[in-house]
Amino acid sequence: MVKPGGACPVEGPCTAACCIVDICRMPYFMRLVFFLFCLMALVESRKPRRKRWTGQLEMPKQSHLYKKNPDVTKTRPGKLQPLLRVDDHDFTMRPAFGGPAIPVGVDVQVESLDSISEVDMDFTMTLYLRHYWKDERLAFSSTSNKSMTFDGRLVKKIWVPDVFFVHSKRSFIHDTTTDNIMLRVFPDGHVLYSMRITVTAMCNMDFSHFPLDSQTCSLELESYAYTDEDLMLYWKNGDESLKTDDKISLSQFLIQKFHTTSRLAFYSSTGWYNRLYINFTLHRHIFFFLLQTYFPATLMVMLSWVSFWIDHRAVPARVSLGIMTVLTMSTIITGVNASMPRVSYIRAVDIYLWVSFVFVFLSVLEYAAVNYLTTVQEQKERKFREKFPCTCGMPHSRTMTLDGSYSESEANSLAGYPRSHILPEEERQDKIVVHLALNSELVTTRKKGLLKGHVGLYIFQNTHAIDKYSRLIFPAFYIFFNLIYWSVFA
Repeated sequence: MVKPGGACPVEGPCTAACCIVDICRMPYFMRLVFFLFCLMALVESRKPRRKRWTGQLEMPKQSHLYKKNPDVTKTRPGKLQPLLRVDDHDFTMRPAFGGPAIPVGVDVQVESLDSISEVDMDFTMTLYLRHYWKDERLAFSSTSNKSMTFDGRLVKKIWVPDVFFVHSKRSFIHDTTTDNIMLRVFPDGHVLYSMRITVTAMCNMDFSHFPLDSQTCSLELESYAYTDEDLMLYWKNGDESLKTDDKISLSQFLIQKFHTTSRLAFYSSTGWYNRLYINFTLHRHIFFFLLQTYFPATLMVMLSWVSFWIDHRAVPARVSLGIMTVLTMSTIITGVNASMPRVSYIRAVDIYLWVSFVFVFLSVLEYAAVNYLTTVQEQKERKFREKFPCTCGMPHSRTMTLDGSYSESEANSLAGYPRSHILPEEERQDKIVVHLALNSELVTTRKKGLLKGHVGLYIFQNTHAIDKYSRLIFPAFYIFFNLIYWSVFA
């Protein structure tokens, strides 16, 4: 052991250890063993420690013989645009600028016809709009002669036709989940440009035959900036350029026909432009309006005729029935006008409803006439009863009232009391005297020319006859009106 405060006499790699263990005074063999032990401890401490196990299996290292597939986007960074040479040309100008007009073919596939609005006079349509043209600036070399397809991001860097919808109110390109735009470029420079659009456009409608009408609407396409000298729009395949889905249907209209046309449009400030038209014809379903308008109006008119079979003395029943039918007809007319635009001409439904309203109103006036004539007749009978009291004898009164060239049989028939009718003697004399006097006065009035004809005289005398004639005249004229109406408008 080393004495305190002493120094180790041996210098070497084990000098520090000698200060702790008295290795210098050990035998040579023991020093050698100790030296080897220290060397082994030093080598063991320099080895990497084993990682603590975490429950996950370590994947074996890949062999140097394994090769990963090459990533094209990494091996050819930015090759698409140089392949199309987008940066080498000025795409703000149309193809073949300064030369002849560039032809741009168009075809359309109608996906849906969403709605038709009579109040706003417009329609909404969703369609696929495709353009075809050739731009030699986009030509590229290809050994497989295959086209390249791009999304809407390339559209902002190249030239595309500036087609817009004439007379459109609202339109937008669908953008869920991305912009619904497709661009396909062929090696020879031909381009296909497709997009999915929903457009709301104006449709001039004529409601003179509503609801027995047919409407023709059109969607118009035109270049906004380029005249026919720079850009020529045309239907790529004629009538075959317009295709529709077989499932297209509307609740209120029947789609009869889709067809295409084209013509030139002139603007005084800019010139002539090619314009393409998508025309379609719609025929309105009549069954809805039969249930909601025509049948209720007809039933109200027929209900007003019921008052002709009600006794004229039942004033509350006939008045309430007439007022109810008039108000119901007013409600029907108001409901139809609320769902239609305020046009300045007469429609077919207006003619039917207002004629029906007139029939209902005339039935009310008919009872007013019956009630008035009944009141007048009762007042005259009351006056003549006071003028010819019942105390007079029957033979004398008969002689006095038959001076107006009436026989006794005629007097009895006019009075409505035949001889076979059994009545008390005094009541029979009273009624015969009054009625004979009334008839005598009416004959005098007829001679003066105030009332002409036996039929008019009879109706004036018997107010019940007005109801009897009305039972036939009102239905006959209404049926005649319906025959003319449906033969003209249907």
